[in-house]
Amino acid sequence: MLTTVSAVRAQETLPTYLQDRGTGVATSMFGTYVREGEWLFYPFLEYYRDQDLEYAPQELGAQGDQDYRGRYRATEVLFFVAHGLTSNLAVEFEAAGIHASFEKSPQDASTLPVHLEESGLGDIEGQIRWRWKTENDRRPELFSYAEAVIPHSTDKVLIGTPDWEFNFGTGITRGFSWGTVTARAALEYAAASTSPFDLGEYGVEYLKRVSPKWRLYAGIEGSSDELSALGEAQWHVSPNVFIRLNNSFGLTSKAIDWAPEVGVVLSLRSR
Repeated sequence: MLTTVSAVRAQETLPTYLQDRGTGVATSMFGTYVREGEWLFYPFLEYYRDQDLEYAPQELGAQGDQDYRGRYRATEVLFFVAHGLTSNLAVEFEAAGIHASFEKSPQDASTLPVHLEESGLGDIEGQIRWRWKTENDRRPELFSYAEAVIPHSTDKVLIGTPDWEFNFGTGITRGFSWGTVTARAALEYAAASTSPFDLGEYGVEYLKRVSPKWRLYAGIEGSSDELSALGEAQWHVSPNVFIRLNNSFGLTSKAIDWAPEVGVVLSLRSR
């Protein structure tokens, strides 16, 4: 393990454009990077609160395709792991347990129950992350990724995944003296959808290391017509441990109103 002093000195030897993020490959976790031979383990908790979740009764097992707005709450306990296979290739895996509740709109006269509540397995997904151009003095970093979400619990309308889902994305990152900027976008394929291909997740992100122990993140993230603003503080307790404090706020009516997140990232080097 690196001591705090040696970790700071190692950071000081990096070029300006890498001062905020280091040399690792970007993971799907905001402002979090994994180096060759490194393992990242991240247990975390996330909460969702939405007063106007858009739904159609047929999406929740009842008859009717008219859109309504309902009340949604959920708490997720998740575990994320990432490993740097090489200096430019990484893999990651995430699994969740979730408890969710839903109350339908008073205007909804369908046979959908007034209140739904489900607990169990949440999303199970994995990604391959590939950096195919490293940043230097003249060009930005370019990366791509592929994600698969595994179907499960198809009888659970709130928390189940009815069929395979895939995302294929790419992004660009450039570091400056005033911070690091990333832009990314993906194409989504959902086998259970009547229109399986759609614009996937997209975003613009800003990351700044403000001290040896603190990094700050801000971003705008969306999927189709759902758009959210995100903010995060990372407290690096030691060279191998840091705490992530994250908040997401919906900018459009179809986005989740509020989704805070907290967790601890543990780093181990295998070589």
